[in-house]
Amino acid sequence: MGEQENRQSVEQLWGILEKQDWDSARGYFHEDFVQEWPQSGERIRGLANSLEINKSYPDFPKMNIRRITASGDLVTTEATLSYPDQGTFYGVSIFEFRDGKIAKQTDYFAQPFPAPEWRSKWIEKM
Repeated sequence: MGEQENRQSVEQLWGILEKQDWDSARGYFHEDFVQEWPQSGERIRGLANSLEINKSYPDFPKMNIRRITASGDLVTTEATLSYPDQGTFYGVSIFEFRDGKIAKQTDYFAQPFPAPEWRSKWIEKM
């Protein structure tokens, strides 16, 4: 698969994940899939383990995809994740493709924070 197909796969996958359709999601991943969460120091080996974590998640977030970029076998998404009891987080997911399927996913999560006043003369509020 090419860059455009990889991008479309990730775009479709986000919609499937938001519906929590774990059976459909399975088809997008390699069976030897690895997912990493560097901030918490966790590595999830195997598609079955990743899907079970998602199925068991206590308050699955509402997801809003802000941007998807692709370059070859690498697709990156920026998203807003809204959790019922934890508030909003910004997320970046990096998907690495092999043989047309997602072989590795690395996710980063961060909560919004106020901009420090000292740099206000150089920035523009979003």
